[in-house]
Amino acid sequence: MHRRDVFKGIAAAGIGALTGAGAHGYLFERHRIDVTRETLEVSGLPDAHSGLRIGFLTDLHRSETVPHELVDRAVRLLLAELPDLILLGGDYVTNSDSRYVGPAADALAPLTAPLGVIGILGNHDDDREMPAALTAKGFTMLRDARTRISVRGETLEIAGIRYWTKRFGELTRILRGASPNMILLAHTPARLIEAAALGVPLVLSGHTHGGQIVLPTVGPIAARKFPIVAGAGRKENTTIFVSRGVGTVYIPVRINCPPEVALLTLRPTASA
Repeated sequence: MHRRDVFKGIAAAGIGALTGAGAHGYLFERHRIDVTRETLEVSGLPDAHSGLRIGFLTDLHRSETVPHELVDRAVRLLLAELPDLILLGGDYVTNSDSRYVGPAADALAPLTAPLGVIGILGNHDDDREMPAALTAKGFTMLRDARTRISVRGETLEIAGIRYWTKRFGELTRILRGASPNMILLAHTPARLIEAAALGVPLVLSGHTHGGQIVLPTVGPIAARKFPIVAGAGRKENTTIFVSRGVGTVYIPVRINCPPEVALLTLRPTASA
């Protein structure tokens, strides 16, 4: 079943059994944003990049059920952490709804960091209006592309892949010739397997919403197919962090899975 079908099934079947939890998830939990501070061990991380603080924000889903105030609060919480670099993981609106493209970009406009703000698109974003609106705010948008920044004199390459670019050969082409000091922005954590095969040291993803609805003993029933549903994980020499995101999709409820903004501090792996 698709995630959409699972969420709709929960909405239909859970009216009785999950009334209390659903009401709490609708009225309170989906509005309570956590600040996740995590140290990520990255293979081959140069000394110059050790201690780099990355603000990661994803899956806003600005819509009728995700108001400006929620996104604005997420932006303010992230800015208060004073990140060196801000990365955006996609799904700024829901279902490419053009009514919210401008409002989503406006809500993100205050974001600023010494090393810039760089983003990708998610499966809910269109390929034209959304990147144009964010580029107009001064952000760098990567669509199957790479960009380079300098961190304490050492090159750090950021690669960004579109959700709909799914062939392994396409990812190989995008990464060909890239610096070994690299971060891959991939909206879905399903790209972890390919990233590990290509020796990518760090992947940042969203898309799962952490499951959005996480039931006791059952877990995140709408996100089981992903190698990592939320938080940090590792495959071979590739580290991944998957954010729970800010907004909600299909039903405006979060249960045992509050929204988050993330501050990620990079360190070399212990073996290094």
